[in-house]
Amino acid sequence: MSEILINVTPRETRVALVENGMLQEVQIERASRRGYVGNIYKGRVQRVMPGMQAAFVDIGLERAAFLHASDIMRSAAAGEGEAALDDLAGAPAPVPAINELLHEGQQIVVQVVKDPIGSKGARLTTQLSIPSRYLVLLPQARMIGVSVRIEDDAERARLKAIVATLAGEAVVGYIVRTNAEGCDESALAEDVAYLRRAWEMIAAAIAQADVGKRIYEDLPLPLRAMRDLMHDAIEKVKVDSRETLGRLQGFVGQFMPALVERIELYQGRRPIFDLYGVEDEIGRALQKNVPLKSGGYLVIDQTEAMTTVDVNTGSFLGQRNLEETVYRTNLEAAQSVARQLRLRNLGGIIIIDFIDMTDPEHRRQVLRMLEKSLAGDHARTGVHEFSPLGLVEMTRKRTTESLERQLCEPCPTCNGRGSVRTAETVVYEIFREITRAVRQFEASALLVIAAPKVVARVLEDESAAVVELEEFLGKSIRFQADEQCRQEQYDVVLL
Repeated sequence: MSEILINVTPRETRVALVENGMLQEVQIERASRRGYVGNIYKGRVQRVMPGMQAAFVDIGLERAAFLHASDIMRSAAAGEGEAALDDLAGAPAPVPAINELLHEGQQIVVQVVKDPIGSKGARLTTQLSIPSRYLVLLPQARMIGVSVRIEDDAERARLKAIVATLAGEAVVGYIVRTNAEGCDESALAEDVAYLRRAWEMIAAAIAQADVGKRIYEDLPLPLRAMRDLMHDAIEKVKVDSRETLGRLQGFVGQFMPALVERIELYQGRRPIFDLYGVEDEIGRALQKNVPLKSGGYLVIDQTEAMTTVDVNTGSFLGQRNLEETVYRTNLEAAQSVARQLRLRNLGGIIIIDFIDMTDPEHRRQVLRMLEKSLAGDHARTGVHEFSPLGLVEMTRKRTTESLERQLCEPCPTCNGRGSVRTAETVVYEIFREITRAVRQFEASALLVIAAPKVVARVLEDESAAVVELEEFLGKSIRFQADEQCRQEQYDVVLL
């Protein structure tokens, strides 16, 4: 059983994907810091770096964005793109020197493919793509590609033939997404018509936009979740906002009418994420140690260069011999690692240090379990064989910050050796705790005692949200700073 849970507050929206009672994925979008992936901008080349085969482009963000020569669309690359997207063999064409493609001061239309992460700016491409429910429009390429996750050859051929017919003589390309498997021609025709209208509007905006202006913005998080996560296996979508419910029903009614009845308003007394244990799971996902049912555990360390995962037997002694104990622990760890990577949104290079195994068949089975468990991950992954040192190297495509880096910041007390929740995160936790307390206990007013930084955040940036919360609850809320409170500490007092 799979469900999508959507929690909406004035300044933050969270989406959780729950499968068989276990949280698999959580996405967070805040009004103060929306992501940029998928957005299209008109930029200006600031600096060309021949030694890096790249350029830095001003698109109006805090830091200049990065554009590599291989991400610059060239007319000669259309043929090779079709081969790559349709999973066909073919050697890529050589990439020209960056100074042959761009010059400083040049205006250029680009799309963000990776958000700013850490000290790095956003990553760009000039190969524009506009996604819909079943298709991705490639306005600069003449090709039809099919997702490699659709493995049935007959289905791939059927979808490709339908889209080719619908595309007609238009000088554009399409990628058929995994969601399209089993779709009829009418559903695909609706997507083609929608994408054509969207591109006409974008093309008109490109002609009029100034440098540094956003031309196109991807859908807000709740609608993106419907587009990317909603499918026949999702039994329920529960949302705790009546306004968002109406928007979801309208969106799904237009693109997935057969699924609109699965969307419902959650009106329970307990917060929706509390009811399903999502809040607890998010808290555990910010810890380094992950316990396994067998008694073993994982230790996950995220660094700038890579993420490392160490597997330990812990208290698991097994019932036979050491090799069997190690094998069982590693099998369970492989499943847990795949879930944690998705839940924590960890990407880039990942090194897994499984417990040493001497039996080659055991190694092969653990690797197969890891690959099988990663199959449901929407992010592209690549897993390599065990190295001579017994390590498994893998990659996972990273487009946004990890869960920890979204919710936490370097701890000022330990000079960056650990992390604490940001003042913004603590403020939203306080808002949820206030709502929870009012529903459980009688009170005429509330007093919140918290760290000075948290109270300052409330008074300076979240005062409007406090007013909205007071009107919603019909209670007066006061905030008091206490120098003795650490940033994550607070107390809600009922008056």
